[in-house]
Amino acid sequence: MARTKIVILQLRELIYTAIFVGIGIVLLIILAIMFWPGKEGKNEQVSLDQQTEEIYEAGIYTKEVKIGDTTLDLQLSLDENCVKSVELINLDESVETMYPLMEPTVEKISEQLSAGKSVDEIVLSEESQYTEKVIVESVSEMLREHEKQ
Repeated sequence: MARTKIVILQLRELIYTAIFVGIGIVLLIILAIMFWPGKEGKNEQVSLDQQTEEIYEAGIYTKEVKIGDTTLDLQLSLDENCVKSVELINLDESVETMYPLMEPTVEKISEQLSAGKSVDEIVLSEESQYTEKVIVESVSEMLREHEKQ
């Protein structure tokens, strides 16, 4: 009888080992499914290829923007595939006084474009909506002019 008890204990250990091996195999299959590059990996590769494609003619471009009776010089800095910055150059003190929200508005638009948003995705605030629309339209025209075809 002592022999029978030893066999039962060894069989119990074999059953536990088989259960743990089964759980390990299931976990490995789940991990393989989770981290296997499938459709998502292909989409990421396509988007990386699209990002390396040149969209714009790189350079610094200026355009005169008319607001009210004044004319401002808007400078657009482009890379091959993104907007680097939008700035006002040669801003006169009288214009700054008449339009105090002009410079912060341009900076806000520049930050959004530099972050990778398109011109259509720019969020306009209610305080300076007219000014923002004029600047966004000017930037949009400049981007269309300097797109690679």
